[in-house]
Order: sequence, then structure tokens, then C-alpha cells
Amino acid sequence: MYNLICIEWVKTFRKLRTYLGFLAVGFFLPLVFIGIKFGGGVTAAQQFGPFAHFSEYFVVMGNLFNCFFVSQFMMMTFFVHIPFLIVLVGADMVAGEATSGTLRMVLTRPPSRLRMILAKIFVSLAYTALLIGFMAALSLGLGYLLFGSGEMLLANGGIYIVTASEALWRMLFAYFLAFLAMSVVASLSFLFSVLVENAIGPIIGAMVVVIVCLIISQVPLALFEAIRPYIFTTYSSVWLKMFEGVINWRLVFTHSGYLLLYIIGFFMLAYLLFRRKDILS
Repeated sequence: MYNLICIEWVKTFRKLRTYLGFLAVGFFLPLVFIGIKFGGGVTAAQQFGPFAHFSEYFVVMGNLFNCFFVSQFMMMTFFVHIPFLIVLVGADMVAGEATSGTLRMVLTRPPSRLRMILAKIFVSLAYTALLIGFMAALSLGLGYLLFGSGEMLLANGGIYIVTASEALWRMLFAYFLAFLAMSVVASLSFLFSVLVENAIGPIIGAMVVVIVCLIISQVPLALFEAIRPYIFTTYSSVWLKMFEGVINWRLVFTHSGYLLLYIIGFFMLAYLLFRRKDILS
């Protein structure tokens, strides 16, 4: 199994599209940080979230505009686009090999389809974890260098200021929950990858599903009320709970459980389809 994972890892990271997510985050995130620091973007960024109208009523002492705040700001900004970077790799895991004509040859070798699909699933989740981890390290590291550390200001159901140590574990847990949310996208794109033999189809299909689900979960229409509990995007924003003054842990674990069910369900369906799949080319 270890050898299969290594092979899938090498195949994945030999493709240029694998690095597009890292390049996008690695270029635009520092650009925004530097723009906020040196380009006069602080005033605009301070209108976000808890800073909105805060300075009108309170005298702020200390460094509340710090690495934790700007990292939270970037999470709010970037996680609308991160799913599309995840799809580029997940949708190519099986369909890419079918397109290149190597899938049929690979399936004639001794490893079972179960072991092969498990290796691909592992690499898909590992890539997702790497991308989220890269964003977390870059946000917190660069934010610390440019803005320093300090307490985190939260304003949800009241005004809360948490210590730097609490702010750190809140941020790290938020990134972990974001990884769960993005893993659902990875599993969905993986499922589409099994369904077709053209790598472009799964990318477009997964993106369309994500966009439609986002619209249903965000647009306040009574027509969508009955649908929202059954789509994964309703629970994908669970990481925002880490930025509430008092964390509703029951809701966090409930929504995380739903995300895990979607991940397991999409991957299991992908395996069942892959096991019955006829490789004709």
C-alpha cells in the first residue's frame, strides 16, 4: 500500500496543475498582506468584521490589528476561491489517467482496485491538507512578520477579546475545520473523476455543483429552505464558529460530523463505481 501511495504521489506532483493552487495562494496572499501593510489598505481591512465601527465607540489600546486578524480576514476572502483550486487536482485523479490511456494498463497489474482507489483517495486528501496547511503557515507567518502578534478581537453576540494563545489555537482549529470542508470538495471532484474519462468534464461538473450549492445555501429564499439541510455547503462554513466569542461546540461537532459523512459517502460511491467501471481504452 505504501508503494502505491508513493506512486500516486509522484504522478500527482509531476503535473503542472497540482502546483496552481500553491502558486495562486503563494502569490496573491503575500500581495494582499503587503498591500494592507504598505499600500494604505489598513483602513479598508479594518471595516471588516469586528473592526467595523469599533473605533467609533472604543479607544483601542495594544495591537489588535495583528497576524490573527489579518489571517482571519484572508480566510474570509480566499475560501470562496479555494474549492476551485482543490477541484483541479481531485477531478484529475482517475479521469486524467483514463484520458492519457494509462488506466487500463495500471488495472492489469496485481494491486486490487480497492487498494488503488484508497491510494488515490489518500493523495487527494493529502494534497488538500497541504494546500490548507500552506495557506495557514503563510498567513500566520507573514502576518506575524508584518503585523506582529497580540489579542484577537471578536464581535459575535457581544464583544470579546481573547489572548494570543487562545487566538492561536482558534486559528489552527479553524484551518482544520476548513480542511474538512475542502475535503468534501475533493471527494466530490474525485467522484466526478470516476464517472467520466475526460479530465475537463469532472472539473467543470464539480465546479458547477459547488457554485449551485453555494447559491442555495447563501441566497435567502424560502424556496431553498427545505433543500439547505441536505447540501454540504450549508455546513462548510463551520470554521467560522471559531471566531465567535462563545464557541458552540455542539454545533461545531454536529456540522463536522455531517462533513465527514459527505466525505465518506462521496468516496464510497466513487469506489463502488470504480469497481464496476469498464476500462475500454
